[in-house]
Amino acid sequence: MSKITKAILTGGGRATRLRPITTNLNKHLIPLANKPMIFHAIEKAVEAGIKEIFINTNPEETELQKVVGDGSRWGINITYYVQEGGPQGIAHVVNCAKEFIGSDPFMFYLSDNIILASLRPLFEKFEKENLDCLIALSKVPDPERFGVPRFDENDKLVEVLEKPSNPPSDFAVTGIYLFGPDYFKAFATIDKSARGEYEIPSIFNYFLQNGYKMGHQEITGWWKDTGKADDLILANKLLMDTLLSVADNIKVGKGTHIGDGVKLNGPVMIGANCQLKNCTVGPYVSVGEGSTVKDITIQNSIIFDDTSVSSPPVINDAIIGPAASIIPQ
Repeated sequence: MSKITKAILTGGGRATRLRPITTNLNKHLIPLANKPMIFHAIEKAVEAGIKEIFINTNPEETELQKVVGDGSRWGINITYYVQEGGPQGIAHVVNCAKEFIGSDPFMFYLSDNIILASLRPLFEKFEKENLDCLIALSKVPDPERFGVPRFDENDKLVEVLEKPSNPPSDFAVTGIYLFGPDYFKAFATIDKSARGEYEIPSIFNYFLQNGYKMGHQEITGWWKDTGKADDLILANKLLMDTLLSVADNIKVGKGTHIGDGVKLNGPVMIGANCQLKNCTVGPYVSVGEGSTVKDITIQNSIIFDDTSVSSPPVINDAIIGPAASIIPQ
């Protein structure tokens, strides 16, 4: 199997479970550790050797392209495409990139998945074992929310079930997949599910049932699917633990003014050109660029760019959206 240098990343969807934050903001641009969520996915892909990335977007999307750009900041090429015919499932997102992928192996990465580990071991296993498909697994307390692998008595993977009511294992199929070019052959054989979508487990099961070499590997360290608000806050916390050292767990951006009466309890990340006065910030708070925080205590929260927060006196476990203003009544 040739080396994987191409990847498809998700940049579309409506993220209805995260409204109102995502009413006017693409979910993949939500800041985690003061960086758009999709940047973390791109950086993991680049670190593993990806040179070309294809990002699917909503038809009317323009902001994602502006923020992410053409890939030059990472030394790669990024191309954007729209899912033809509207939302028809995750497997269909990949099929719409067929002309970009051609006959090359590739990674498909759901960009709202946040992981600690490097992707390199997955790529190495895929290439060394000459696999047609490799899925990344993670143990979770609630596998019924995800695709779940079923193993036989010899621990051989035999099937993947989509959100089963009685999960056959405590593993979830994460949103990180490696495929050979026969993905598109598999897609041509599958039908839409009862909910009217082309499901990615149908692709896995095609490979399993037709003699292809299907592999799996457990992700080391933590993995988080950011489908709910609580997931975002936890992912922000985990990333801050990863990116900030114990000895140096407070990061303050250029041009930020720390005024009188400010106490920073790390881990804390403050963006550039912020104003802080008479407040206690942290632990586990990220403050976006150009924001003002005063006269409050805030913990375990995400504050977006250009936001002003001065009320209520105590805020915990909050996501405060872009350009919001929370002031005393």
